[in-house]
Amino acid sequence: MSGRLFAPAQLPPQMPKLHDGWRRRICRGVLRMAGWSLVGDFPDTPRLVLIAAPHSSWWDGVWGLLIKVAIGADVHFMAKQELFRGSLGGLLRRLGGMAIDRGAAKGVVEQMADQFRQRDAFWLGIAPEGTRKPVARWKSGFWHIAHDAGVPIFPVAFHYSDKTIQLGPLFDTSADMDADIVRLRAWYMPFKGKHRDV
Repeated sequence: MSGRLFAPAQLPPQMPKLHDGWRRRICRGVLRMAGWSLVGDFPDTPRLVLIAAPHSSWWDGVWGLLIKVAIGADVHFMAKQELFRGSLGGLLRRLGGMAIDRGAAKGVVEQMADQFRQRDAFWLGIAPEGTRKPVARWKSGFWHIAHDAGVPIFPVAFHYSDKTIQLGPLFDTSADMDADIVRLRAWYMPFKGKHRDV
C-alpha cells in the first residue's frame, strides 16, 4: 500500500490503543512537517513482540515515540529501572516504558514473558540490535520473549532514504532460533537506517 502521512488511521480492533486526542494531533503534525509516512498494515492481534531496526541513531527513538503517539498505539518498551526515578520516570511510564530489574532473580526474558501471561492485550517494542553501533549478531532476547510467551514477532523498519516506516508481516517463532533470526534479518535487508543498514 502507499504511504500514509499520518492522517487519522483506522487501527485493527484487537490492537492495543491509547485515547489521547490532542497529543495525537500534535505528533501527527510534527511527522507531517518532517515528511515521515507509514507503509504497510498493522496486524489485528492483541499480543506480539514488535522489533524495530536498523537502530543506528537516537533519532530512531524520537521518531518511534512520535509515531506511537500519533497513531494512538499502546506499545510498551523496556528500560533499566534506574531511569524511572523522579520526573523522567513519570514521563517514561506515560510513554509506555516498563522498568526492568536486571538484578532480579527472574531474568528480563522471564519478566517480560510474565507480562504477556498477565495481560490479554500487550504489544512490546524492542530494538533487536540492542545498541546503535553496528553488530554482527542481534541479541536474542526478543526471540526468547516471543517464543516463551507464544506470541508472534512483528518487524518494523526505519527507512531513512525515503522517510518511511515499513510495517512487515507477522513472524511465528519455530524451534530453530538461528533460522528465525536469519529470516527476520533477510526481511530487513532493503532498508537503510540513518547511519547504516542492518
